[in-house]
Amino acid sequence: MNPPPMKPIPNRLVEAVLLALAFPAIARASPALVRPDPLRMEHGTPVTRAEQWPARRSEILKLFEEHVYGRISGGKLPGCHVTERKKVDGFLSGKATLREFRVAFTADSNGPGMDLLVVSPTRIAKAPSFLGLNFRGNHTIHPSEEITIPSSWVPDEPAYTTGNRAREAGRGHMASRWPLDAIISRGFAVATVYCGDIDPDFDDGFKNGVHQLFAKPGVERTDADWGTLGAWAWGLSRALDALEQVPEIDAKKIAVVGHSRLGKAALWAGATDPRFAIVISNNSGCGGAALSRRAVGETVKAINDRFPHWFCGNFKRYNGRESECPVDQHQLLALIAPRPLYVASATLDTWADPEGEFLAAVHAGPVYQLLGKPGLGVDNQPPPDTPVGSNVGYHLRTGKHDITAYDWERYMDFAARHYEMNRTAEPP
Repeated sequence: MNPPPMKPIPNRLVEAVLLALAFPAIARASPALVRPDPLRMEHGTPVTRAEQWPARRSEILKLFEEHVYGRISGGKLPGCHVTERKKVDGFLSGKATLREFRVAFTADSNGPGMDLLVVSPTRIAKAPSFLGLNFRGNHTIHPSEEITIPSSWVPDEPAYTTGNRAREAGRGHMASRWPLDAIISRGFAVATVYCGDIDPDFDDGFKNGVHQLFAKPGVERTDADWGTLGAWAWGLSRALDALEQVPEIDAKKIAVVGHSRLGKAALWAGATDPRFAIVISNNSGCGGAALSRRAVGETVKAINDRFPHWFCGNFKRYNGRESECPVDQHQLLALIAPRPLYVASATLDTWADPEGEFLAAVHAGPVYQLLGKPGLGVDNQPPPDTPVGSNVGYHLRTGKHDITAYDWERYMDFAARHYEMNRTAEPP
């Protein structure tokens, strides 16, 4: 999800004025919306005991599959396999090991697949890891020439690409979103895949990407079939399959993280695959963490018009009719319970509706409480740069639509607390 372009903010005073205009009552709760109740079965029975939740969870999951994301077409394909292609010891001045794996989706090693980049700390025998998709290729997250440049289609950026193919000039140009040194120093690994390896991010009728591997001859797509977000979530699960085979990674401590449209995919992956230990959404907005019924910023119609390939066809029924959809995003967040969940917003990212993201986290709370875990614990949106919550976390960062070092520090603090890790930097 890319917000409308904004002019640079000349100073903090101007930013404060914009913040006041965007959030005139940032500490108040939103006006009441009629939200679907995550703790009421479709036939009306209240869910009051933890043992009732699996049945209700199944109902909600099926509704999201039918009306929003489409059903993910199963797990691994027959013959899916992982091959290590590169290992670099002494990466990051000796603090890390870099590995590259090819995840072939079928038995054909030269056929469709994705490149998984893993950077792990040398001082940790079995490290917890953050796993996320990236927007432009693995080589963009760090300037190292050791990282392979993708040969697949990439979005056109004249400074970094030629004819939708990546060039050397793009190395590290998105490194600010992946502070590898800081993450490794805290004792975490990082794993990432270029999202376009799984499904290119343009509307091509699903001819290029993983969807065709599941297509059946003579069977046409329906409006309930999965879109690109579903494919990306599927790919995140296949990356987790691969990480389970890497001895240096603690596969029971994988936090799936995503920014913007990739935050939407991270949430759907976390909802559909309970192996993800922690789920993190950064500025994910409409179709991610923000309540659709508010119709603030990017609405359902706006997102479907601009990105018709992201969701299933049925989601277009709710263009301008958000209240008619049988589910909303607080229920998506509830599907992650009781696992730790973190939602983050940014003050100037009004297109993503920060208050709607916050309120979705609030209203997922009753499910967490039913399952014996605390919800967010606050009813009013906190001031900027003031993280809140324990098992469900939230912060509103000062600034624009981005994922920054501040965001990553909060995610590392959150994960370290849940994994009971000491907050220590890399020893000299």
